Amino acid sequence: MKCYLGIDVGSVSTNIVVIDSEKKVIYSDYLRTQGQPLITLKKGLQILYDKFSNLQVTGVGTTGSARHLSGVIVGADIVKNEITAHAVAASELIPEVNTILEIGGQDSKIIIMRNGVVSDFAMNTVCAAGTGSFLDQQASRLGIQIEDFGDLALKAQVPVRIAGRCSVFAESDMIHKQQLGHSLADITSGLCEALVRNYLNNVGKGKEILAPIAFQGGVAANKGIKKAFEKALGLEVVIPEHFKVMGALGASLLAREEILKGKTTNFRGFSSFENNHDVSSFECKDCANNCEVIQIGYESRIIARWGDRCGKWESTVEEKKLQLM
Repeated sequence: MKCYLGIDVGSVSTNIVVIDSEKKVIYSDYLRTQGQPLITLKKGLQILYDKFSNLQVTGVGTTGSARHLSGVIVGADIVKNEITAHAVAASELIPEVNTILEIGGQDSKIIIMRNGVVSDFAMNTVCAAGTGSFLDQQASRLGIQIEDFGDLALKAQVPVRIAGRCSVFAESDMIHKQQLGHSLADITSGLCEALVRNYLNNVGKGKEILAPIAFQGGVAANKGIKKAFEKALGLEVVIPEHFKVMGALGASLLAREEILKGKTTNFRGFSSFENNHDVSSFECKDCANNCEVIQIGYESRIIARWGDRCGKWESTVEEKKLQLM
């Protein structure tokens, strides 16, 4: 079975998607990275191989914060940033999409699309109050499962207003509301609205948000957040079928485009996850940027480096990378 493989390795989750030649998703998996991107990636590839040992991978794309790492390990044909990958996936599932709201565990982003092209975007990688980790923390504090958070929020009678500009202040405000006797449903709904306010006031500030609106990322599973977005925007918010793995889906679609240009895949095969790779880093002192350079070694050789703004260190292994891939 000929297919295209998309891999999205992030700080919270590692996602794998396989599409066929007609762009239909035939496999997807969502794994917790748990601070071990390399081990989690190898685990995900092993699970895929055990289930579909007859797959003929004709193209591979990688994205996410560890896209370079995963690209080297598997032999990616294309390595793209998350903005591009998410935009490509959303456009495939919702062709007329104008706005993409994406909230993950550790970051969030907004992508403005016009006529199928990214015209603007913004990311939040600093404030936890606009990410899924905010809801995880508050759910734990309230003693409820994060899976039940959204359903509970929908039962609210009068959502309480909770300060959402900072996760520390939000927790303090939430505790105060508990002490006043507000119900769990009203508090969870208030937390959903607080996250949405934070998102729109920071990531969405100054952006023209038009329908159709796609909401993707792990937090899109929370029905309370979807309702809070629709209440704040006065517009319908659509959750795509593969909302949890849109980055990986986009990477697989980009890989397909790359191979259709007449290229032959660099995919190293499923045996690549059996190899032992060493990941290390060092700080370059050659200029004031002090870049942190990540390097990956295999069989006593450095096969990839990235992270340097000038490209000095990356260029030193470019020839070896081409030979290995």
